[in-house]
Amino acid sequence: MEAAQVIVLATPVFLLLIAVEYAVGVARGRNTYRLNDALNSIGLGILSQLTGVFTKLMTVGIYTVVHRHAALRALPADAWWVWVGALLLYDFCYYWNHRLGHECALFWAAHVVHHQSEDYNLSTALRQTSTGWIAGWIFYLPMAVLGVPPVVFATVALIDLLYQFWVHTQQVGRLGWFDRVFCSPSNHRVHHAVNDRYLDRNYGGILVLWDRLFGTFQEEDEREPCVYGTRSPLRSWNPIRANLQVYAELVRDSWHTARWSDKLRVWLKPPGWRPADVAARFPKPAFDLRQVTRYDPPMGRGAQWAAAVLFLLLLGATAWWLWQAHALSPGALAGGALAITAGLWVVGQLCSGTPAASGSEAASQAAGAAASGR
Repeated sequence: MEAAQVIVLATPVFLLLIAVEYAVGVARGRNTYRLNDALNSIGLGILSQLTGVFTKLMTVGIYTVVHRHAALRALPADAWWVWVGALLLYDFCYYWNHRLGHECALFWAAHVVHHQSEDYNLSTALRQTSTGWIAGWIFYLPMAVLGVPPVVFATVALIDLLYQFWVHTQQVGRLGWFDRVFCSPSNHRVHHAVNDRYLDRNYGGILVLWDRLFGTFQEEDEREPCVYGTRSPLRSWNPIRANLQVYAELVRDSWHTARWSDKLRVWLKPPGWRPADVAARFPKPAFDLRQVTRYDPPMGRGAQWAAAVLFLLLLGATAWWLWQAHALSPGALAGGALAITAGLWVVGQLCSGTPAASGSEAASQAAGAAASGR
């Protein structure tokens, strides 16, 4: 079974758990969901799955080539210890991939998508990048050199990813000893926060022991609630813009800075670093936690219904496309992906309250009134 098909089968479970979390939040008087944010987070996950179908040949292909020609020994795929060791090794490599995703601007440009949501709930877990394939595969090549079979690598990668779904919630509190060993909701809330004391901490995927070992662990403090999002907020529901936001900023700064060394350093320094000449020419406001407000443009009732219905149709189309992807022609794959992407853009427009979206909503209401004879 293809990895994309596993995601299709898991999607109803994801949606059920999202519904349960929403119901629990409402019952407790601590609802953490907004329709616009949830639709766009899940939509970015859809877009990530679409691009993954096209890029897996490169990422898995490179791993397979390295395993075939550079492995120190061929490890058996039917030995239990290979699977356990591979999962631990993958989680270790993931820690460094994730850490560089916060400490190097090039990798942050891909990873930022996951952090752009200013809410924190299970839909945030599905908010994934479409550009991680560009360089993320590099961190897992040691597994190929050590002889981990490609099928084992692909499976433990999926296990590591699926584990991380449940930790994106504010409805589960501290878990005692579990928090000290594993990535947990409390630990991962810290990771998504922009507070000074929480920033760039808790990178572990399954185990938080890596953070304790390498000095990046931070415990959640109930006296300082987590504030979610990024320090350069996206303030848009456009899924294309979400994926290209930081790349565009890096290209601009690299283009305009005078020194050739700075043109390279822009991409390799930590996020937020800018050459002095560019910072003076294109200043950005300093981050102030007290000034943080969530992006939440008003949506009319018609726009809410239109966005929700269109999104459900796109979700069904995506499930069919992913399930059939291995059998579709390149033209059908590309056409389907473009159509779904365009639909997600429309959902973003409806959530943004733009004039185009307002016009679509008015037209929808007028059509409904005409159909009912009113």
